[in-house]
Amino acid sequence: MPRAGLDPATVVAAGAALADEVGLGNLTMGLLAERLGVRTPSLYKHVGGQEDLNRRIAALALREAADAIGGAVQGYAGRDALEAAARSFRAFVLEHPGRYAATIGVEPSDPDDPLATAGQQLFSAFMAVLRGYEIAEPDVDHALRMLRSLFHGFATLQSAGGFQWSVDVDESFEWLIAFADRGLRTL
Repeated sequence: MPRAGLDPATVVAAGAALADEVGLGNLTMGLLAERLGVRTPSLYKHVGGQEDLNRRIAALALREAADAIGGAVQGYAGRDALEAAARSFRAFVLEHPGRYAATIGVEPSDPDDPLATAGQQLFSAFMAVLRGYEIAEPDVDHALRMLRSLFHGFATLQSAGGFQWSVDVDESFEWLIAFADRGLRTL
């Protein structure tokens, strides 16, 4: 019988929070069970194992990122939307590095997979940004990949302490936003 107060959503939320604290690579079922005050086998009543837990954390992170970015860009267009999305994405990755790491390299198993649904929500948030630019249909995928690469690269490098030189990181981020805006306007 499952422990009172525990359900899949609670286990996944606790796993995501723990991943943010210790890093996704250090998240184990045993560590999560300890955090929740249960024995490890009790977790298998709620998630199918480490891989299932990581996939559920990835879906949660994609939904949370989509909500944050979608809310940030609402009512904005062009550079303002781009800037709002960039800041929101960066803040999400810096605040939630473990759960964001779960989203990298994970693929939906089918169109009804929660990962596919959550990924589509994030995709829609970034498409809202691109609507403020005149981008030809054949170039939309390239523009989306460019934005993801820029935002992901900057945020994950910053999160990992990858910017150790003296130039202000926020100033570099502003430069990145201006660079992306110029690039999107010239397409």
